[in-house]
Amino acid sequence: MRLDILAALSGVMIALQTRANGELSTKLNNSLEAALISFGSGLIIIVIVAFFHAGMKQGIKNLQQAVASKKIARWKLLAGTMGGSFVAIQTQIVPLMGVALYSVASIAGQTAVSLIVDRIGLTGGQRRPISLRRVAAALLTVLAVVISVFDRLNASNLSIIAISGGCLAGALVGIRSALNGEINEHSQQSFTTSLLNFITGTSLLLILMLAGIILGKNHLSALPSGPWWIYTGGVIGVIYIAFISTIVQHLGVLTFTLFSVGGQLVGSLIIDLVSPTDGVQISSYLITGILMTYLGVIAGGVSSSRVKKPASQG
Repeated sequence: MRLDILAALSGVMIALQTRANGELSTKLNNSLEAALISFGSGLIIIVIVAFFHAGMKQGIKNLQQAVASKKIARWKLLAGTMGGSFVAIQTQIVPLMGVALYSVASIAGQTAVSLIVDRIGLTGGQRRPISLRRVAAALLTVLAVVISVFDRLNASNLSIIAISGGCLAGALVGIRSALNGEINEHSQQSFTTSLLNFITGTSLLLILMLAGIILGKNHLSALPSGPWWIYTGGVIGVIYIAFISTIVQHLGVLTFTLFSVGGQLVGSLIIDLVSPTDGVQISSYLITGILMTYLGVIAGGVSSSRVKKPASQG
């Protein structure tokens, strides 16, 4: 399957995971615990797979050899903590600025950082210059997201601190994607990269959760009985990280982000059509934003015909 299509599908998975985690968070009334459950369940799944997957064991050995020979810095193996940090920031910022404005700020941060990490070759793949065409594609994508949520923007939420936090969260996602690409370059096994991400991400969230409980700012809630799909965030995350760790090596972080944002908006549209949440209506803004996102893809001059064969996922 073409890598650009896989990148768009990964965006659809983000939309599905966001819906599942959001519903779990609502039922728990505890966003951090919902994130910990999502990461923790993903960790359990990928650990079980590792016991029966010879390729993952070889991937771990490959990473150990790469670290020992100093082909990859140890700190880069902590890419998963950026996923945990993203969730931690998200749970604090969204209540302040709303989901719509947060989406714009985080995508802006992600596209800006994508240009930079592609320029320095942080993915382990080829370096890509910051050209006028790529900058225009990034700006058009951010504008597309603004339009897609325009009817839900609230001017009273325009806080410099909140917007900066949203941009920081998006930047962390861009850097994590790049680092996962480099980790995958050395592990040669994308599910090994997923395993490492879930170990470090879950560890960070567990520390934050325990700290919150000790300080009296958080608590544990009883797990809701269902529906079953609110617990799918972990398994979606396992597949998603395996996808992106391979894709960004070959498409670059910016191109991946462009396709992913488009897929995310399409996924959101499908979810709103099939299983809408209370008060949500399909608007012409969302449809226009989706179309503009793919204009951004075209403006970026992307082509999957020139990409290399992706690393093995099994």
